Amino acid sequence: SAASRAAVEPATDDDLAGEVRQRQFLIIVLLINAVLFAVELGAGWLAGSMGLVADSLDMLADALVYGLSLYAVGRAAQHKRAVARVSGYFQLGLAAFGLVEVLRRFLGAGDEPSFSLMIGISLLALAGNLASLMVLQRAASQEVHMKASWIFTTNDVLVNLGVIAAGVLVFATGSKLPDLLVGTVVFCLVSHGAWRILKLAR
Repeated sequence: SAASRAAVEPATDDDLAGEVRQRQFLIIVLLINAVLFAVELGAGWLAGSMGLVADSLDMLADALVYGLSLYAVGRAAQHKRAVARVSGYFQLGLAAFGLVEVLRRFLGAGDEPSFSLMIGISLLALAGNLASLMVLQRAASQEVHMKASWIFTTNDVLVNLGVIAAGVLVFATGSKLPDLLVGTVVFCLVSHGAWRILKLAR
């Protein structure tokens, strides 16, 4: 009936408006993470910091997650769960690669990292991730693909704080071990976040 159609139309309009907002917010955080990935990866290799390299790979994973989430906006629930599953498995793959690299460096490869670059770049990344959290909070969405984005970015903030602490410890001890320790913790956090995403996607 006309009355029933009128009752449905406002909800449909709200849904469309919500999808537009989700796309806008995801594009913003995608760009933030893509830029931070490039900056951190370059700085990580220059600094010889496993913590920065680990964080940069985490940023790359996040950028891909946001890209997949953009694909999921407005699609059926099964598409959103599929996006979350792909994101989770990708994170697990990155974590496995990173832990192998940490072990290789622990066994002798690599020199003491540059603590100044570690701290400076991590502060920049921290600012970017806090901005991303503010953007995602404004989205106020409980859908699984948006929850996945929130989890990844929250983990990133913790990682940034860890790399800053590692930089301070490298300066204080003159050892690369704090950097390797933080790299290990980062990849463990990535694994934990991936499992949380996979649980949400069930």
